Amino acid sequence: MAQRFRKRKCRNCGDFFIPDPRNIRKQKYCGKPECRKASKATAQARWLTKKENKNYFRGPENVCRVQEWRKHNPGYWRRKGNALQDHSNEKTLGKQYVVKQLTKDALQDLLMTQHTVLVGLIAHLTGTALQDDIANTTRRRLRALNYR
Repeated sequence: MAQRFRKRKCRNCGDFFIPDPRNIRKQKYCGKPECRKASKATAQARWLTKKENKNYFRGPENVCRVQEWRKHNPGYWRRKGNALQDHSNEKTLGKQYVVKQLTKDALQDLLMTQHTVLVGLIAHLTGTALQDDIANTTRRRLRALNYR
C-alpha cells in the first residue's frame, strides 16, 4: 500500500514539493539546484553558530596542517581545470597477436554439446565431482582418441 505524502513549501523558492520518504521529517527544501545550494548554505551557517564549532578551522594545529599541505601541493590554486581530476594519458599498444588455438578449453566449451549425463558418468568413473578434474580427464581421453 503506497503512502500519500503531503506536499511541502520549499523555504527557498516557495514551490510545493513532495519530500523524500526517507527524510520526510527533515527535508525543508526542494531538489532544484539553487534550492539545494541554499539548503547547504543554511546548514553551514547553522553549524558555524554552534559554540564548539566557532574555532574549528582556526588554531596553530590547523595552520601547520594547511602549510604542510601547501608545501606538498605547490601551485594548486593556479592550476586550470578540475584539480581533483586525473588526466589519463593515451598509451599506444604494441602489435597485438591473435591466438588461433587455445591450449586449454573451459569445461563448458569442451562439453558444450554433450549431455549432462555424460558429465555425470565421467564424474562417477573418476570418483570426483570437481569441474577441473572432469575437464582434465576429458581432455586426456580426447587426446588419447586423437579427437582434437
